[in-house]
Amino acid sequence: MLSCRHCQSALHEVFIDLGSAPPSNAFLRAEDLNRPELYFPLKVFTCQACGLVQVDELQGHEALFSSDYVYFSSISSSWVEHARRHVERCVDRLGLGPGSLVLEIASNDGYLLQHVQARGIPCLGIEPTHSTAQAARARGIESIEQFFGREFAQHLALERGHADWIVGNNVLAHVPDINDFVAGLKAALAPGGCITLEFPHLQQLVEQAQFDTIYHEHFSYLGFATVRRILAAQGLAVWDVEQLPSHGGSLRVWAGHAESSPAELPSVAALLTQELAAGMEEPALYRRLQARADVIKHQLLRFLLEQKAAGKTVLAYGAAAKGCTLLNYAGLRPDLLAAVADASPHKQGLFLPGSRIPVVSPEELLAARPDFVLLLPWNLRTELEAQLAAIRGWGGQFVVAVPELQVF
Repeated sequence: MLSCRHCQSALHEVFIDLGSAPPSNAFLRAEDLNRPELYFPLKVFTCQACGLVQVDELQGHEALFSSDYVYFSSISSSWVEHARRHVERCVDRLGLGPGSLVLEIASNDGYLLQHVQARGIPCLGIEPTHSTAQAARARGIESIEQFFGREFAQHLALERGHADWIVGNNVLAHVPDINDFVAGLKAALAPGGCITLEFPHLQQLVEQAQFDTIYHEHFSYLGFATVRRILAAQGLAVWDVEQLPSHGGSLRVWAGHAESSPAELPSVAALLTQELAAGMEEPALYRRLQARADVIKHQLLRFLLEQKAAGKTVLAYGAAAKGCTLLNYAGLRPDLLAAVADASPHKQGLFLPGSRIPVVSPEELLAARPDFVLLLPWNLRTELEAQLAAIRGWGGQFVVAVPELQVF
């Protein structure tokens, strides 16, 4: 019997079962196509005691976040701009300056810390993947290749001092030992310091049927009330929260030491009330997701089969993890979707895990003049529609599959 990674209660309630799939970032080289792939169950559970939605750690995070990790945050210009605005706001709101220390957990390729550095504020990135840490160092950003937790944070605080601002964007969901990670935040934070954490909001995942955001790297799926409880268990208090449009609907929580945290703002109680009214504490809300995921899968398959029969060409854009989940759950192969384009040179020339669909450059996609382009990262729909506007010149159209099939 599985146990909850936060409260250790037995897990009985199935949130959704997406079958089995390879890890979403386990891209294949051409020479790998004649070899077997490792598939792992993608079955998610809800803890009825604390509300944490979670997948079992069937493959260690060291294997998932390997040295040749291919996700580079700076590929998305809108995400870099999101980070820049966040830095500007925090510098002003928290009164950061040359005497402060900013620590980012899962700092990737320096997409955010470059803006801190530009303000003349000392900063340090903690990033376990060598490929992205090297990219950050190329920007002149100091990066330590390490998974973050309590023991590491204690040593870091002794050697470098405590951080005045700790930022963690889309990392809280990625850690298998969430209690140890949050304890590390507590250990690394200066008295009177601030932690900001961004993560996709579970309420949006359920209400918008965003099942494709479920993959092996995401160990946890987070609601606000649950995150607040997890932080409180380690002596941290949430004093503000924002609802953001990024990644299909995310939260940004502001927290500090419980003993010295600012007064709680009305936003905290308001979001707790919103989640309660939405049924976030009731299992019935979560049980509807499986049926909606199946409808989305069937709609996409029907569309692709119809276009194939009509002699139309459909290619996809965005070799992102969410796309891998969707394509593998739908059982798609290159016969219905011949290629996926991606702007990252680190992915081009490789093949998607599971589906084995080749990854090409955006230029190759445009040269193929497809009738339809399936946008797999639907959260970047506006950005991608502008980047690929040339397809309108030959009458091409865009398609998204989540939360329902749309052709536009």
